Amino acid sequence: MNVRRETAHPGPERPGPRGSTAHASSARARTARSSGGSRVRTAAALLGALLATAPAVASPLLLPAAPARAATRDWPLATLNAEEAWRHSTGEGVTVAVLDTGVDATHPDLAGRVLQGADMVGSGAAPGDAEWAQHGTAMAALIAGQGVGNGVEPGVRGIAPDADILPVRVILEDDDPARAQASADSSAAGQDPPLVRGIRWAVDHGADVINLSLGDDTDAAHPDAAEDAAVRYALERGVVVVASAGNSGDADDDGSDPASYPAVYPGVIAVSAVGPDGERADFSTRHWYTTVAAPGDDVVVADPDRDYYEGWGTSAAAAYVSGVVALMLAEQPELSPHQVARLLRETADPGAGATGDFDEELGAGVVDAGAAVLAAGRTAPEPPAAPAPSVTAATPGAAPGAEPRWFGPGPVPTAEAGGGGTGGTRLSLPVAGAFTGLALTLAGVLLARGVPPWRRRGGAMDGWSGN
Repeated sequence: MNVRRETAHPGPERPGPRGSTAHASSARARTARSSGGSRVRTAAALLGALLATAPAVASPLLLPAAPARAATRDWPLATLNAEEAWRHSTGEGVTVAVLDTGVDATHPDLAGRVLQGADMVGSGAAPGDAEWAQHGTAMAALIAGQGVGNGVEPGVRGIAPDADILPVRVILEDDDPARAQASADSSAAGQDPPLVRGIRWAVDHGADVINLSLGDDTDAAHPDAAEDAAVRYALERGVVVVASAGNSGDADDDGSDPASYPAVYPGVIAVSAVGPDGERADFSTRHWYTTVAAPGDDVVVADPDRDYYEGWGTSAAAAYVSGVVALMLAEQPELSPHQVARLLRETADPGAGATGDFDEELGAGVVDAGAAVLAAGRTAPEPPAAPAPSVTAATPGAAPGAEPRWFGPGPVPTAEAGGGGTGGTRLSLPVAGAFTGLALTLAGVLLARGVPPWRRRGGAMDGWSGN
């Protein structure tokens, strides 16, 4: 998530073009335009419009929230139809694991909501340092913030205020001086990357939902067997995995956005971002794996420094959806990951003029928490659905010794029409891809302190950065 950090109130005009920040590291933990629906537009109008061993996190562009914007800071909650959802569920009894840069458990907005977590990195900034838990704290508050504030400004209200946060540190902030060395140490140790270990640890320590506001969509990004296995480990044990779709929506003019990992993996709920107007945020990645969309632009977030900033990124969108999943599971605890993904899609607002076809910009549409919670309460549980089989070299039709391109249903190269096999290839979306109920998502937040995030594109170590 990318953040604007100025100290004056009100803040300056929003900067111009924004590129997505890169997101990925050798340890590969990642933190990433279509029209919105009538409900989204109405909500916006009523409100006046609101790392180390792994990749860096995606974050919103944050600046201190000016008093003049106080009336608009809750636009994401209105867009998500939170008030209706809260009539039935506030997320009580549900644990959301935030795999990120750490979470400041002492922040007033998170008082009483943060459980004892784990640090899979083991180096870098410590609590109290400037580079400690910026992105992770921002994401945790969007999920379960209490809105306490700092005595001057109102705080951040999360979409699931009674959910518990299980912090798992799997990456360092992009500006942490120890980031490069931590990545090297992890690679040299020959152990699984922090992201892989973090997912498995969260599952084994009571997580009901895993939020991955991080990602890798650099040229070096590729499927990783250990990551795929970790995601499957979670899904097979009934744990929902949500990730940011990526922040490279404006990377190319040809409409071909890079895929982001771990959002691509089968079973992950991949979330793209919209702004106060209900439109796809220009940075939000457009791709076949997009499941749903949620607010991710001009979002007010909390910070360990006790100030509040505006930011942008699919990290924020993923955090909101993880919170909505917590609301659903509090209403019906036995829902399988497959059912959760299906209900999110079926109850999403596709927007005015939608044709019913899959939309790679918003997936099934903008999440409607109220409708999703109601649907969850009416749905009988079913056993967790096993993810689709991983692709291996032994897959029928694969050449002997061939490296697998995908670890599950996804785009497959097909000849361009009339190309006769010579006009290049394109990625087509097989029916088994986004419509099996096992959707994919990715999200991440990169808190840029002092460096304009729109200038940070490609600057994250080893490609890892926040979405």
